[in-house]
Amino acid sequence: MPTADKQALAAFDDKLSKRYIELDPNGYFLIYLDREAALICAKHFTNTINDKGLACDPETGRPLSVKGKNVRQAVQLFTGRTAKELCMKIFEDKETPCPISYLDHAAYLGREFVRAEIALIEGTEYVQD
Repeated sequence: MPTADKQALAAFDDKLSKRYIELDPNGYFLIYLDREAALICAKHFTNTINDKGLACDPETGRPLSVKGKNVRQAVQLFTGRTAKELCMKIFEDKETPCPISYLDHAAYLGREFVRAEIALIEGTEYVQD
């Protein structure tokens, strides 16, 4: 049975991370760990998409920067002890409308939540992709 080449898979994954993706018009998430509470946290922010495909602040219309400090208020904070719990809160809670409109965005979040859960369990650093 062949085994996976860890370096080759990491390089392949890095290549896939650089592909073009259409931004979700319902917003984006910033994911981080609250180690003291042993939680995976996901702050949801709204945005608009301009004619160039850039995410913009809905209040100012200015493109959002990926560098520096964007001081914006999150619309909602989701937390969970596991990736599954967090996904259930975001995607399955019938009392709160799902803030995701694209399936590729949902798949991305699921992958990120699993990575965050592993980092939480192993005590390693988590950086959102």
